[in-house]
Amino acid sequence: MTNTLELVETELRHVQGPNGVSYAYRRFGQVGEGVPLVFLQHFRGDIDNWDPALINPIAMHRDVILFDNVGIGSTSGKVPNTVEEMARDAAAFIAALGLDRVDLFGFSLGGFVAQAIALGGHAIVRRLVLAGTGPQGAPGMGAWAPDVVERLVVREQPGGEDVLYVFYAHTPSSQGAGAASLGRIFERQEGRDSGVSLEAKDAQYRAIVAWGEPDGRVSERLAAIVPPTLILQGDNDIMIPTEASRILAQHIPNSRITIFPDASHGSIFQYASEAAAETVDFLAE
Repeated sequence: MTNTLELVETELRHVQGPNGVSYAYRRFGQVGEGVPLVFLQHFRGDIDNWDPALINPIAMHRDVILFDNVGIGSTSGKVPNTVEEMARDAAAFIAALGLDRVDLFGFSLGGFVAQAIALGGHAIVRRLVLAGTGPQGAPGMGAWAPDVVERLVVREQPGGEDVLYVFYAHTPSSQGAGAASLGRIFERQEGRDSGVSLEAKDAQYRAIVAWGEPDGRVSERLAAIVPPTLILQGDNDIMIPTEASRILAQHIPNSRITIFPDASHGSIFQYASEAAAETVDFLAE
């Protein structure tokens, strides 16, 4: 298997949503077989910021859909200021593809959106995978650490060193795995997605801050998440506290959690083979 996404035809496509938005997406793998798996991306990430070492093994077994939500990358429109609106936009994309049943893989901010879709009463969601993410209003979700904000929010264009600092543990083994992941992600050069604008980044961050506002309804909300849920996290995530992922596992009724050692926010890329295998096995149950 090659590093780049070459299992099947993966050109950037567009579909018109019922909200008038032109959504950009790539669809590949076992297209038309079983329940499609829709991936929801992290803060400042577009379609092509997924690690092929995670995506390709999953696509050998699943119908995989990567997309840009409203205002991100090659998708039209303006990024909303709340996670709830992002969830409505994601649901509109799913409807535009004519899908009546999907699994969701939400990473970081994408995990917020996946939870909001499930909580919005969307019966289309069969199973959830929540990676490097946490629940609305939970302790530790109110604000990112200053060094994370400086590297990923304040800077107009974070460099590889910034991604390595936030996404990977500060150990030689984790940093080495992070460098390898970045190499795989940016191996694709031709036909890449168009990235995330500063305006879009700012709106995403406002949505993240609003999601983290403390409240007393965390356990009540999570108890209402019906789909079986797999939670993946690093043992020392400096962006979304590892404890927040444990809260997900404690309160989502039909859930389980895997915590990868010597790992931070990008644990699913550092342990791409293991995360892919767990995802495939979980979705096949």
